Amino acid sequence: MEATTPVNGQESACPPPAAVLLNPGPVNVHERVRAAMTYPDVCHREPEAAALMRRTRAKATAVCGGDENHTSVLLAGSGTAALEAAVSSVVPRDGKILVLDNGNYGERIHRIVTVHGIPEHHLEFGWMNPMDPAAVDAVLAADPQITHVGMVHHETSTGMLNPLREIGEVVARHGRSLLVDGISSVGAEEFDMAADHVDWLVGTANKCLEGLPGVSFVCARRDRLEALADVPSRTFYLDLHGHYVAQDKVGAPLFTPAVQVMYAFEEALDLMLAEGVGERIARYTDFARRLRAGFAERGLRFLLPEEQMSTSVTNVHVPDGVRYADLHDLLKDEGFVIYGVQEQVGNVFRVANMGQLATDVPDVFLAALDRVLGKLGAAGVAA
Repeated sequence: MEATTPVNGQESACPPPAAVLLNPGPVNVHERVRAAMTYPDVCHREPEAAALMRRTRAKATAVCGGDENHTSVLLAGSGTAALEAAVSSVVPRDGKILVLDNGNYGERIHRIVTVHGIPEHHLEFGWMNPMDPAAVDAVLAADPQITHVGMVHHETSTGMLNPLREIGEVVARHGRSLLVDGISSVGAEEFDMAADHVDWLVGTANKCLEGLPGVSFVCARRDRLEALADVPSRTFYLDLHGHYVAQDKVGAPLFTPAVQVMYAFEEALDLMLAEGVGERIARYTDFARRLRAGFAERGLRFLLPEEQMSTSVTNVHVPDGVRYADLHDLLKDEGFVIYGVQEQVGNVFRVANMGQLATDVPDVFLAALDRVLGKLGAAGVAA
């Protein structure tokens, strides 16, 4: 149960002990990011808020590899808010979207499409199966009504990195528009808007960009955002063109944004740009390598072959005779938060290496894992 303490006769939640977050977002953030939340209260209609939004949009675009022809549109909400804004806004009334699905988040795109009644071809590859560019090629060749293709770059439900560039080349060759859920990949994986043929990229603050939850964005070419004026809106709050016009033309948010969280996001983007995208990818890759080597030394089995794994999430089978809930709770007592998976994957736990993690975290975590597995009497696992 959550700890409480009386305040003026009323119960109030106590902060939990500090923990190392090894879940795939939200993440541990830099002290500068957390400190940015203490920025003085600001009215969202004042010039300083408009300047904040303008700067943050430009920095998000730079991190995504956009050029002067691109911009980003900010939204108050999790990555799913930006994803729904993009999916519901970009497909015209006479259009159709091909949804590529090999996990929970590919299925989420399908569910958003279904909610909005958008014509769809739902191409399911099956959980833990890689996306096949040849199959995408065949569907696009057979169905000229398809105008857009939607896919997840990093499918965190399994930890699989999907072949973005290969699929982007197929989509571009057929003259269709590619929408990518990059929520868990931007900042951690090789990515290039132009080279990958990405027309619409969805990102969020609180994963590999190492910000706080509450701000997400869509990055796209300006001319494509302008063209949305001819696409009737399917939503009120998540109308992507409406947000673009307000932010880019009017210089004010369409609705009240999460101003303080945006200050924190700008600080996180500054840290990202100072570190360098390549350097962050190298940092994440090194952490993942060390964790995976430790898991292998202990005889733990991976959900995926190494060549299909992302740089930031590793899915591992829970040892025989161990309940995930017990593993989670005892590791939390040790100061580490791991993550479960959807039932389609089985008895598996996820360890993410996103966020601001001390260099010794892999070693300290693996030592804690040894203690926990010892307590749980895990059979057949090397200590």
